[in-house]
Amino acid sequence: MPKMTFLHPDGRRQEVDAPLGLSVLEIAHRNNIDLEGACEGSLACSTCHVIVDTKFYAAIPEATEDEEDMLDLAFGLTHTSRLGCQIIITQQLDGLVVALPAATRNMLLEGA
Repeated sequence: MPKMTFLHPDGRRQEVDAPLGLSVLEIAHRNNIDLEGACEGSLACSTCHVIVDTKFYAAIPEATEDEEDMLDLAFGLTHTSRLGCQIIITQQLDGLVVALPAATRNMLLEGA
């Protein structure tokens, strides 16, 4: 089974199973990792923002315009930022490493 590693804001590394076909967001939730996903993966927020290790960034399909729009709202945006709900695990992503940002911006709650 493929594996992936989450880098927590406190520096802790957490390696988990990464079943093929699941999103990084789904894998985080299965492993009780604090990656919010307020819109439940419907591409309507940026709370599942992750920072992809440069070694894996090119292996992930390009972000859609909708994802780019949501990323513009993310806290701590970097050149390898992506939404966890849009990264689907493939064999090429075995060993994927993503960092969790220190904070998120939940526009769904802020607009309420």
